[in-house]
This record gives sequence, structure tokens and C-alpha cells, in this order.
Amino acid sequence: MITTSDVERRSRGRVIATGARITGEARDRLASELKKAYEGGASIRALAEDTGRSYGFVHRILTEAGVSLRNRGGAPRSRPGA
Repeated sequence: MITTSDVERRSRGRVIATGARITGEARDRLASELKKAYEGGASIRALAEDTGRSYGFVHRILTEAGVSLRNRGGAPRSRPGA
């Protein structure tokens, strides 16, 4: 049960208590939503912020869902004198 004293985040109309375990069907639904958003271009950091979860949690859910993670962004660094 979520009380007003719990830390809460609102994500797409749902309230998810920070730190609450997500298992079973709820975890499968969350994994599906995160997968769809990530494959649509959202970053892991943005998904973590939107859901009130950690980067590690979102990363783990995506890998469990079989998502092929993107490489890190940014332009390659040039070597001095090259």
C-alpha cells in the first residue's frame, strides 16, 4: 500500500513507489514499456528519471528483455598530433 509519506513518482499516469519491488506481470509490462521507449530513442538515463528508478535498474530490465543496447554517444576524440 502506498501512503502519502512514501516517495512517489508519476510515470505515464501510474504511481510507482521508489524502491518498491516490481515482479511478475507488472515487471513484464514495465520491461515492455521501457523496451519500446528505448528502441524509440529514449536514453537509459531519461527512462530512469521518468520511472523514478536507478540507471542500473533500467539497464538490467532492458537487458533481461533482450534489448540490444546502443553504444555510448558522443563524437570520437581526436588524438593530439594525429
